[in-house]
Order: sequence, then C-alpha cells, then structure tokens
Amino acid sequence: MPGTPPSRFVYLGPEGTFAEQALRAIPAAERASRIPSRSVGEALEAVRAGEAEAALVPLENSIGGAVGVTLDELAEGEPLVITREVILPVEFVLGARPGTQLATVRSIAAHPQASTQCRNWLHAHLPDATVVDVLSNGAAAAGAARGEYDAAICAPIGAARHRLEVLADKIADHPDAVTRFALVTRPGPPPPPTGDDVTSLAVYIAHDRVGALLSVLMELAVRGVNLTRIESRPTGEALGRYVFFLDCTGHVADVRLGEALQGLRRVCADVRFLGSYPRQRWHEATGDRPVPAPAGLTDTDYADAAAWLARLRAGDLA
Repeated sequence: MPGTPPSRFVYLGPEGTFAEQALRAIPAAERASRIPSRSVGEALEAVRAGEAEAALVPLENSIGGAVGVTLDELAEGEPLVITREVILPVEFVLGARPGTQLATVRSIAAHPQASTQCRNWLHAHLPDATVVDVLSNGAAAAGAARGEYDAAICAPIGAARHRLEVLADKIADHPDAVTRFALVTRPGPPPPPTGDDVTSLAVYIAHDRVGALLSVLMELAVRGVNLTRIESRPTGEALGRYVFFLDCTGHVADVRLGEALQGLRRVCADVRFLGSYPRQRWHEATGDRPVPAPAGLTDTDYADAAAWLARLRAGDLA
C-alpha cells in the first residue's frame, strides 16, 4: 500500500474467524490495532467515516462463490478501493474443551456454511450429533469454550483463541477450498504495477441498447485484457437491472488496460473503479499463472503502433 501503512484496521468479526486470520497475514496489520465489526457494511462504513484506515472483508469463496453483500456495499455509497487481496485456505477444525473425546460429542456449533462444507466428514464420523447453527465460526468456538456445545466447527485461529483442543483437523469436504478477502481503503493512488495485477470494476450497462454487455466484453477482448471474473448483482432500481462486477488482469497504469477503461467509459452508463492491486497467486500446480497477452497487444506493441502512426502523419513512410 503506498505511503504510511494503516494503523487502524477493521475486519468482519467476531474474533477468531477466518477474516481475522486473513488480516493477520498482512504484516502491517500485525503491528496495528485490529477491530472486529458486526457486518461487512459496518466495516466499510468505518473506513468511509475515517474511524479506520482499512477494512478486510470477504470477496468470494471457491465453493460458495461471490459474497453479494460485499459487492453491493462497494457499488453503492462513497467510493472505496481495493488495495490488496488475501487468499486464505479454508481449513476447518473440530474443536472442543480439553479432555473431550470424539465419541462423546453430541452437539456441534457451526456456521451454516461451515457445516455445509463439512457435511461428508460429519456424516462419516459423527452421524448422530446435532449441528446447531450459529452466527459465525468465532461464535461457534466461543460457545464450545463456554460448554454450551460439546464441540465447534471453526477456524484454527478460533480454536487457539478459545483454548479448544483440536479433535480433528482439515475436516472440510473440499481440501483445496479458499476464500478471497479484499483490503479496502478510501480512494488514493493505487499500489504501483507489479506486472501481475488485478483491476476490479463495477460496470453499469445501458439497458436500452442491444448488445450492451457484448460491447463491454469487446472493449477488453480487442485489447487482449483477460477477464478473470464477472458477477452480476441487481441494482435495486427495477427488475432486470443489473450491475456487473469485473476482475481483469492488468493495472490502471498499463496502456492496454487504460485504453480499455476509456472504451468502457464511452459505452457504459457508468463505471466505478474498484482498484488495481497485486494479484496473490495461489496454486501454481493447478495452472494459476498469468495469461499472456495475444501477439500484437502488449504495451510495447501499442507504443510501436503509436510511433508508426506519428511517422505517417509527419509524412515519413519509411
């Protein structure tokens, strides 16, 4: 992040959740105050109001998809920008008070998404246990620590925070599941380009134009800008009115992406810039590598073409 690192962070609470674990992966956050918030909206409003300098909120999960409330909050209100992403493995554990035996577990506290992602493990190892829905992974761990439940499905940080004994680890049905978090700040100069960056946008298309979405995609495609994610969310204006959230490879400082942004500005009803920031690579073994631009569409190619046009205009045909 450019300039002085933030000294006050907020994150989607409570304590002992994956969000706190992701935040603590940021070196500056380890040396700063970390404040849990009750909701994504509350965390982002704290940044807008100047009560915190940055907020860490979930953006998408490889199993559950996009986090709609985060997208909605970024699309509305005073502009905010993403300055960093954190990709965290979703590794659930079964925690209980010390001395608890797995065979004696009859009640398990879990957030509904957590119990869903551990359904096969629960059926195989604790088929007779009752799963009780709670508001968060942190709340599940806290409830088990207080003795309200025999055990909890929670994040490793939650088990450690509440001094629970881990009865079983890596119990999720999808061992490669990850959650992507976004570090959000008030608008300012983006982090400098690294050569492997992501630019996020909220795009409002002209609904009375045939092929409006296709024209958006073409502005990116003809310049060799790779679209890595597209999500639609209702705008709330009327049935059938949507805003599209795009993640593209590249940085706002890149020639190709800059020209694509200018094109989107021309053909869209509105475009909200949500930030350019370094991409966090996750699983190189599964092919998570940059997608190279097609021949003729690199920044060098654009510069060469512009110089050629300037020579033509000057009468130099050599």
